[in-house]
Amino acid sequence: MTQLLQQHFINTFKTEPVLYRSPGRINIIGEHTDYNGGFVLPAAIQQAAHIAISKRNDNALHLMAMDLNESIVLQLNDLQPIPHSWSNYIAGVVDQLLQQGKTLGGFNLILNSNIPIGAGLSSSAAIECVVAYALNDLFNCNLTSLALAQLSQQAEHHFAGVKCGLMDQFASMMSKKDQLIKLDCYSLQYEYIPFNIQNYSLVLFNSCVNHSLASSAYNERRQQCEQAVEWVSQSIPNIHSLRQVNEEMLNNIVLPKDSLVHKRSTYVVNEIQRVEAACNALQQGNISALGKLMFKTHEGLSIDYEVSCKELDVLVDAVKNIPEVIGARMMGGGFGGCTLNLIESSAVNKTIETVEKIYQQQFNSNLPHYIVETANGSSKIN
Repeated sequence: MTQLLQQHFINTFKTEPVLYRSPGRINIIGEHTDYNGGFVLPAAIQQAAHIAISKRNDNALHLMAMDLNESIVLQLNDLQPIPHSWSNYIAGVVDQLLQQGKTLGGFNLILNSNIPIGAGLSSSAAIECVVAYALNDLFNCNLTSLALAQLSQQAEHHFAGVKCGLMDQFASMMSKKDQLIKLDCYSLQYEYIPFNIQNYSLVLFNSCVNHSLASSAYNERRQQCEQAVEWVSQSIPNIHSLRQVNEEMLNNIVLPKDSLVHKRSTYVVNEIQRVEAACNALQQGNISALGKLMFKTHEGLSIDYEVSCKELDVLVDAVKNIPEVIGARMMGGGFGGCTLNLIESSAVNKTIETVEKIYQQQFNSNLPHYIVETANGSSKIN
């Protein structure tokens, strides 16, 4: 993939590029907890966004998306979001660096990504991170990896219009192979949790229902969580996020005011506890306990947080009675995308066949799948 990208760049711009990559991510457990100050447990995967880039002598940004066969020219001093354009993920990062007072120049850039779009694998965060990482290196901005992840998150907020948490960018930038990141989204402290699943494989089933994180439903859930925090903080001082809230507080303060807000916030409080339990299970080598927690998370996302859909529920139900599948859940913002499945490696092919058949019968639709492995975060490619 990188050789093809490099050659395409040389053919297009008649100069040698520098190459960089940032991976997509999965999240083992901890969904919709990031913007609530809770814990998440993501890892990067081998699928990644790659860019080839070189400096220009003017202030023009010549951008190409190789997989889309599209190109666009922007000006450094006139960057505005363009509705529904992939270029927002690049321009948003440039805009954030300029706002921080960094000195940039024009550049040629070709993007090529093999992260499936709309599958909940954070293809957008990977683009933001690879651009941030590259520009930081190319223009000597001297920002830390954490600062680059935060800057990429702000790019998503301001240019893509999605008020995402930090998890996606953090995982894309900071991951290590064979480890998960237990990230505290409140303090931004983190630790690496060994992820040794020798006899198991991670398989994603793609519902092919395209979700949109910018949809009103995502922002609505966020507002409901903020409302719960506001109500609790009126009675109990120094409460700033659902991370500091327990079920008793929700039952006493939120439930009398609004049962739906109570249901949403209860899911989040329980999910934060599940991340802690999952880390304990992994540290004890108890993979089956991790699997049970994944099933519980899906149940919460489907019934309480209501961000699943019929297709995702069918995919999880389809594996519940397969003994070699020890855990499964929908992953990502919801309303579509993938399910994440933890399967005994010897039974992966058999499971894929079974689930494909069920999905075809129910929805008359093919079911793409991806077998994923953990990977390192953003890097320069020599």
